[in-house]
Amino acid sequence: MHKQTIFYVDDNAKSRLLLASILREIGFEVIAVGDPMGALDMLEIATFDLVLLDYQMPKMNGAQLAKAVKGIFPGVPIVMISGLPTLPQEELLYVDEYCGKGATLDELVFAIHSLISSSHPIGAHSVAAKADSMSAVQPWSSST
Repeated sequence: MHKQTIFYVDDNAKSRLLLASILREIGFEVIAVGDPMGALDMLEIATFDLVLLDYQMPKMNGAQLAKAVKGIFPGVPIVMISGLPTLPQEELLYVDEYCGKGATLDELVFAIHSLISSSHPIGAHSVAAKADSMSAVQPWSSST
């Protein structure tokens, strides 16, 4: 069975390593990048089912990167994470789901699973059920 791949961009190394590890543990392949400019280069060669972006990053924020990703891959689902409770609507124009401060790991995983399932039907394997075993990690939010 094809493992679904998440392309994850976050400049915070600790957050990136932790969340990438959790996502791998529940069954995803993860391509994790710490630099939004480097992420643009990787778009040319990476294959993925969903993009997970941190909002606050140097040189290019997540909203700007989301716009660039949708310009290249209009159908790819994008989830934005942030330590901020909300973002202005114009920052979310190219984002399919936003998980801000206070969002739990279960909510993030549910959003990822729902978006991948709706855009790439792959059968009956349930990521949300596997995430239940990770509930000790909650609540989760990006530190940026």
